[in-house]
Amino acid sequence: MAKTYQDIQELIKEKGIKMIDFKLTDIDGRWRHLSIPAERLTPSTMMHGIGFDGSNYGYAPVENSDMVFLPVWDSAVIDPYCEVPTLSMIGDVRVIAIPQNKPFDQYPRNVAIRALEYMKETGVADQMIIGPEYEFYIFDDVRYSTKYYDMSASIYTSQAHYASNDDMSNNGYQVMPGAGYHNSLPTDIRNDLRSRMCLSMEDWGIKVKYHHPEVGGSGQMEIEVELGDMLKLADDTMSAKYVIKNEAARDGVTATFMPKPLAEEAGSGMHVHMLLLKEGQPVFYEEEAYAQLSETAHYFMGGLLAHARSLCAITNPSTNSYKRLIPGFEAPVTIGYAMSNRSAVIRIPAYAKTPDTKRFELRNPDATCNPYYAYAAILMAGLDGIKNKIDPHQNGWGPFDCNLYNLPEEEKAKLTGLPKSLEEATAALEADHDYLTAGGVFPERLLNQLIEKNKKAAAKINKLPHPMEYAMYYDL
Repeated sequence: MAKTYQDIQELIKEKGIKMIDFKLTDIDGRWRHLSIPAERLTPSTMMHGIGFDGSNYGYAPVENSDMVFLPVWDSAVIDPYCEVPTLSMIGDVRVIAIPQNKPFDQYPRNVAIRALEYMKETGVADQMIIGPEYEFYIFDDVRYSTKYYDMSASIYTSQAHYASNDDMSNNGYQVMPGAGYHNSLPTDIRNDLRSRMCLSMEDWGIKVKYHHPEVGGSGQMEIEVELGDMLKLADDTMSAKYVIKNEAARDGVTATFMPKPLAEEAGSGMHVHMLLLKEGQPVFYEEEAYAQLSETAHYFMGGLLAHARSLCAITNPSTNSYKRLIPGFEAPVTIGYAMSNRSAVIRIPAYAKTPDTKRFELRNPDATCNPYYAYAAILMAGLDGIKNKIDPHQNGWGPFDCNLYNLPEEEKAKLTGLPKSLEEATAALEADHDYLTAGGVFPERLLNQLIEKNKKAAAKINKLPHPMEYAMYYDL
């Protein structure tokens, strides 16, 4: 792991590096990049950064759009997807100021850093540990058209049940909808590809826990990673998506993190496991309490549940997100918590029994989120719960140790649900975001920009005719 400019130079020499690639994160959570010849990398580059125009990255306008990108030395990794030997680095962004440049407060990584600083200032904990689960689909082919006279989408994978009579390359081992979970070879046609993804992720410094086929029979997969520091895992989430998509492309197929690419198949989430440490000791463990979770842990859950609806605007920021958050597909729809219950927003894994692993998972996020914003917002909601001693049980949010999908309708009517649309989530964020601006973590103008972005996305979708509307209304 590189720690100094000299370490970087030795790596360049050892690996025959010709180009240095710098990856920056835009407001949506997409990587953008710029490259320089390796011989142009100087101590000044590492100290003073590379200038760029930040106005094209989607953030709220600032007085000065001239910004500098500062590489993070220990993020240096060989990018295997570049033909020319390339060293890749992520970094932080600063706004040019006199006498000294200052961190750009809207930049995703800086927001996450500030959230962690705020956590330490509260005295609650000094480290947040998280573990995201990456669910995604792999398709052989995807085609879509958004022309005003041709609105369509077509997806194909030879694994799906509908491919059983397609062509001579078909191996005859198809998977029915909803029957993909842990299928073995030869039905699991993507096993080796997932293994290559995991090995490449390890090369990027991402510690993989395991991989397997997921429930969706039309090519759904999961890769889960080990628990780790929140900022490191935010970086790793960006890297993991990059690796997964590029390994798929290298294999001649395509990977997507869309929450609901297929109507009748399971959706893809990004469940986030979490726990807090203070001076290396677990904050969430209490042996005799419900699920062995401390009072502090319950307050943290209370904050997540109290702000769940507004959180969705950040953790589930696409219109497609809400096509996943529906009953019947193991996706959460109810604001509540429980042991081992996948129908509640917060699930407490029964298998995590030791003090250093005692945790819970938030099940509604998906990978269309910007991970830096999402993880920071989750932390801020939890800290607000601790600050205001929000008890989830006293607020009627559980524990729900039953399948919430199977409750009688009169009982379901008493429960509070997650937003059913991006508009609903965005309205919740407009009304409830003080917990995010606490400590100067989320700038107000950034939240306004996120709200405006969500409204535009929803409006764009809402005005488009849908192919299903032709089937339902064309002959009326």
